[in-house]
Amino acid sequence: MTMQELSQVIGVSDPPLRDDTIGEALDRAAQRWPDKDALVARHGNIRYSWSELKAATDDFAAGLLALGVKPGDRVGIWAPNCAEWTIAQLATARAGMILVNINPAYRVAELEYTLGKVEVRALICAASFKNSDYLAMTESFVTHFGEQPGEIVSVDLPAFRYAIKIGGEPRPGWLDFSEVAGLRTAASETELASIAATLKADDPINIQFTSGTTGAPKGVTLSHRNILNNAAMGGAAFGAGPDDRICIPVPLYHCFGMVMSNLMSVVHGVTMVYPSPGFDPLAVLEAVEAERCTILHGVPTMFIAELEHPAFARFDLSSLRVGLMGGSPCPEELMRKVMTRMHLRDIGIGYGMTETSPVSFQTSLDDPIEIRVATIGRIHPHLEAKVVHPETGEIVPRGEPGELCVRGYSVMLGYWGEPERTAEAIRDGWMHTGDLVTIDDAGYARVVGRIKDMIIRGGENIYPRELEELLYLHPSVLDVQVVGVADERFGEEVMACVKLRPGAPEDAEAIVTFCRGRVAHHKVPRYVRFIDSFPMTVSGKVQKARLREMMEDELGLGRQ
Repeated sequence: MTMQELSQVIGVSDPPLRDDTIGEALDRAAQRWPDKDALVARHGNIRYSWSELKAATDDFAAGLLALGVKPGDRVGIWAPNCAEWTIAQLATARAGMILVNINPAYRVAELEYTLGKVEVRALICAASFKNSDYLAMTESFVTHFGEQPGEIVSVDLPAFRYAIKIGGEPRPGWLDFSEVAGLRTAASETELASIAATLKADDPINIQFTSGTTGAPKGVTLSHRNILNNAAMGGAAFGAGPDDRICIPVPLYHCFGMVMSNLMSVVHGVTMVYPSPGFDPLAVLEAVEAERCTILHGVPTMFIAELEHPAFARFDLSSLRVGLMGGSPCPEELMRKVMTRMHLRDIGIGYGMTETSPVSFQTSLDDPIEIRVATIGRIHPHLEAKVVHPETGEIVPRGEPGELCVRGYSVMLGYWGEPERTAEAIRDGWMHTGDLVTIDDAGYARVVGRIKDMIIRGGENIYPRELEELLYLHPSVLDVQVVGVADERFGEEVMACVKLRPGAPEDAEAIVTFCRGRVAHHKVPRYVRFIDSFPMTVSGKVQKARLREMMEDELGLGRQ
């Protein structure tokens, strides 16, 4: 078969790949749009123009150098969305340091593992967030503080030397974020300029930890070239420009927020608007109206929460024109509601993973609505993709499901300090995603599930996505997740976990009846459970493995 008949596609080679660094991209933004709004953090009442953001970034970077942090050192950032997060992101890149994104939901053991795994030199963290006291958790493994503010000693984490807090009351031993810039000297400013001139696009600049659903979390290591090009391609796909203002409710620690929102804005001159530290649907609606945002990013659960908010109808969202929905599969019905009720007529879908910086497939503005609501679009420029049989590794024909593999500039440098796990994930340059997809004759891809989420009932493969799409059409269903639970006879049985619309009755038989006649009999759910919420990651993804465990415990089922 030819490539046209096989599930293999190659992206266009225009525009050309960038070969600059994040610091150089920020310089360019400050030169082109010096007085234009660059960043608005509504919860901190903070506004920076591009020239002000560059100045704050350079001052903080020079302050870190004066403190004793050096190029190549790992700098952890453990905080919800805030202006300081972005300054730290840009400043560490400017100074050749490697930013380590830390999940705001981490507890002590997870934090200590992360700091030790990549030998973090300095930690920047919020004083607290929700029910997490970040300072107390950090202090639990600090042996003692040094003579200078921010200097620490930890017997268990010998590389960890500097602790910087964002906000909160004065705390013995801690250096406040606002004080770092004041440490800069003429020597450190000169050093910063010389470092910037030596940085290369392929230098490692960021480590993001995977969720760790299959073993200990892995540190995905990314370069300037990885994430800056991905941000550029992602923004170009929906026509982002300096007249745009983007509302960013997705967490910055995640690649969606850091790359597709923040760095996309730096490349294209878009104003970044943070509605709140953590996701709050009301704050999103308020920010879009008050700041006249034209772009809105989010994962499906966020858009559902915004649409269903009791005050939704009060807000003028007419400024919105485009957005990007990613993070997990998007139901077609939800896409149509977002287009009509939220004025996001040009909303698109982005698909990817942290290991591919993140986006590899995306819809475009000239795609018809039918394509944008039913597919994840086509391959990004300068990337290749193929769909292979999960067991044989052979490329499958167009239209047949298999594992998606991606190759090109966006593939990570590797998992930090783990060559064996890197070699397992990247083979001959191809990143094996673990996602099951199909690619049609026109090159559009559709996600049919995760290899690990696929239900095998009596030898039949069942893809949860198909059933979820069907059940979203039921008038009582607000949200739904389909999982496989253990079964002695068939190996696995189908279970639908349903979140009902307010006032809808709990009628399991009605859910089952709705499926009968619409899908093959072996796909009809044997079990239906009504629940108020799904177990979620901070980035808005449903934890299907955890949900399956919860349901099996409830049913008294066991897995061998």
